[in-house]
Amino acid sequence: MSRAFVFPGQGAQTIGMGKALADAYPEARAVFNEVDEALGEKLSALIWEGEQETLTLTQNAQPALMATSLAAMRALEAEGVSIEAASYVAGHSLGEYSALAAAGALSVADTARLLRTRGEAMQAAVPVGVGAMAALLGLDFAGATEVAEEAAQGEVCQAANDNDPGQVVVSGHKAAVERAVEIAKEKGAKRAVLLPVSAPFHCALMQPAADVMAEALSHVDINAPKVPVVANVVASSVNDPATIRSLLVEQVTGSVRWRESVSYMSEAGVTEIYEIGAGKALSGMVRRIDRAIACTAVGTPEDVKAAVEKLA
Repeated sequence: MSRAFVFPGQGAQTIGMGKALADAYPEARAVFNEVDEALGEKLSALIWEGEQETLTLTQNAQPALMATSLAAMRALEAEGVSIEAASYVAGHSLGEYSALAAAGALSVADTARLLRTRGEAMQAAVPVGVGAMAALLGLDFAGATEVAEEAAQGEVCQAANDNDPGQVVVSGHKAAVERAVEIAKEKGAKRAVLLPVSAPFHCALMQPAADVMAEALSHVDINAPKVPVVANVVASSVNDPATIRSLLVEQVTGSVRWRESVSYMSEAGVTEIYEIGAGKALSGMVRRIDRAIACTAVGTPEDVKAAVEKLA
């Protein structure tokens, strides 16, 4: 029996996440303190008692979700479950940074600073209102890619997130994405809806942010992870620090190949997936990708106890 630990991406953030973990486990609280110190501000106060709107800002949501995931991982470790209990780790977009930190490839402080930089750079790459993203439901990746190509008409429109067999997100110039919504409906999509995001992530318009991340990552130590990391842009496992560095840059403009990543782990024998951190979005995607994989969300002290019993 083989398992993977996976780490959620943007959209999972909620006020109060991780608070019960920090109250129950000093090791979890220490993560939030470390992130606060690295950023030079009380991000934990925003996470636990701030405004949802402020937490949802990309530059806050990214380090906040990572802190919550790492707090849950530290709680598991406090109960005797190490990262090596997993055969693989993976994360959705920013969650890949959480996975790398959990696997010891990046320090928590460096990860927090990188994600703050990444959030700010992604927000600054495209003026508000210029880009958009839309979820196409009921089309597979090939179908969604065709829609994006047809909608582009000289602008950028790309398949950004291949989440599961019936959900692909496209990203690019606002007018092109709006065209994609209409074309997708004509091609039989069950639903096609614009997403409430502040920037068009994971497409060519993010190149300025990729350049910022290349510079930021060049100053950070990356170790070989203790567990292979299944990287978003290649949907296969990587161990080499130089490869990890270049893939994190590529990830800013590249597609999140989540469906293929889960299939890769399944083919490698993974039968259990533990979603470490806020929410259950990835568990839902995993079930739609491969019903044979058992999913367990680990975001509260009760979840930790339940997971420890399963992992024992």
